[in-house]
Amino acid sequence: MNNGKMRIIPLGGLDQIGMNITAFEYNNDIIVVDCGLAFPEDDMLGIDLVIPDTTYLEENIDRVRGMVITHGHEDHIGAIPYVLQKLSIPLYATKLTMALIEGKLQEHELLDNVERHVVSFSDVVKFGEISVEFIKTNHSITDACALAISSPVGVIVHTGDFKVDYTPVFGDPIDLARFAQLGSSGVLALLCDSTNAERSGFTNSEKTVGRAFDNIFSDHATSRLIVATFSSNVDRVQQIFDAAQRYGRKVVLEGRSMVNIIKTAIDIGYVRIPDGILIDISEIKNYPDEKTVIITTGSQGESMAALSRIASNMHKTVSIKPGDVVVFSSNPIPGNEKAVFKVINELSLKGAEVIFQDTHVSGHACQEEIKLIYTLTKPKFAIPVHGEHRHLMAQKGVAVDVGIPKENVLILSNGQILEIDSESAKVVGEVQNGAVFVDGLGVGDVGNVVLRDRQRLADDGIVIVCMTLEPGTNIVLAGPIVMSRGFVYIKESDEFMLEATDVVRGALEKVQDKNITSRNRIRDNIKDALSSFIWKRIKRSPMILPIILEADGE
Repeated sequence: MNNGKMRIIPLGGLDQIGMNITAFEYNNDIIVVDCGLAFPEDDMLGIDLVIPDTTYLEENIDRVRGMVITHGHEDHIGAIPYVLQKLSIPLYATKLTMALIEGKLQEHELLDNVERHVVSFSDVVKFGEISVEFIKTNHSITDACALAISSPVGVIVHTGDFKVDYTPVFGDPIDLARFAQLGSSGVLALLCDSTNAERSGFTNSEKTVGRAFDNIFSDHATSRLIVATFSSNVDRVQQIFDAAQRYGRKVVLEGRSMVNIIKTAIDIGYVRIPDGILIDISEIKNYPDEKTVIITTGSQGESMAALSRIASNMHKTVSIKPGDVVVFSSNPIPGNEKAVFKVINELSLKGAEVIFQDTHVSGHACQEEIKLIYTLTKPKFAIPVHGEHRHLMAQKGVAVDVGIPKENVLILSNGQILEIDSESAKVVGEVQNGAVFVDGLGVGDVGNVVLRDRQRLADDGIVIVCMTLEPGTNIVLAGPIVMSRGFVYIKESDEFMLEATDVVRGALEKVQDKNITSRNRIRDNIKDALSSFIWKRIKRSPMILPIILEADGE
């Protein structure tokens, strides 16, 4: 219970890119907005995905009324199959968003276990004392929405990821009139997308990319075209289909996520393609190069994505030829630049022309669009969301510029509990939060200790010491044998390894002199002696793993 105040509890998405999830709590009712994943950082060795810690929701499951989703990007829906295995709650999303979620639930064999509701724009769903209205916005995926979250303390507007696009490829422009109506009635707080808050001006319309593609198709009429873009940007793919139709080309979709998402969008009528234009990749050999265009994943340089495999000659069907034109229809996500430029270099070395200028627009609002939303909604409090700390601070600057008092702009961290009503807003505590690592089929079984071990193995390798001791006496019956992997090349380090073996023998003699019988203490003495020797000699700290075998006594 919280004495008639709304609680806003971000469990992910702040001070980071991705893993967006926020709880809104009023008395006995909790709703969850979005449930996204983050992709592993470079030092998260072997980790496939990162999902939010939802312990707080699990502990309060009897009060969690439902989950509402703003749009279908991985950083907003990717953790749903993992989290809903622990939280049995109904799910609410617009048509395309739900179709993409259902594909994930099907993969995890959860489709029949999750209560799902497809909503339309302007629908209002009640969750006890909290109600949620879905408002049309624009983004780089169709069916994105903002949320008006109402409770007895007032209306809180959550923009989701958004931009203002007056000429969208599919559907209607953002419903600015509804934002204005809410502002006229009074908005308590605005949670606004901060991803592009550092950028001045306006974000260009998606249709400007369509004009760029028309020029590319026209200028390269005798070349095969390969276009790499985000699989979720169905409007971008629609414009490539449109250009292909105008210039008489067949289209191939390549990459698992590209095929799955676009076929889902086609099935529900969100991508419209002429009969006969889409062909399977196995059919591409039946058409001249200048009559084909391949739309593929891999615009971020991902090592296993289709474009990277094509660039490195690992693709079973497509290989780069001199004269091919490869279009990168995206900007590198921060941190991906090196991988992207590596792929560009590989393509160029094989004779392809690479185009990456003027072929992408962002799906996020720049400063002038953010100002427009503040001006329309006129919130009392501003709570920047979605972004690293620099993005949140840039959003704070925009909010102050349009007249929000500096003390009413609240920069939160994941896990903090913000209590808010018509008079005040303050942080009153913190709940458990953090990252849960997904490694293969394991969820949460790899923690920071394991990651540190993996980093150590990657940096300095491992030294294994194997010996057989007589039970009771600890007399050495066999060994010690010192082996290494990823540490030194043994054939060129015979003398060093022999010295290391002598160090282990010395450590064993000392434990025998002291009558130490505990296997753990013996291992610790070996590790201490060997690690000290290795550090003094070559300034490395490999992982040291002593293995003690015992004779069976027969």
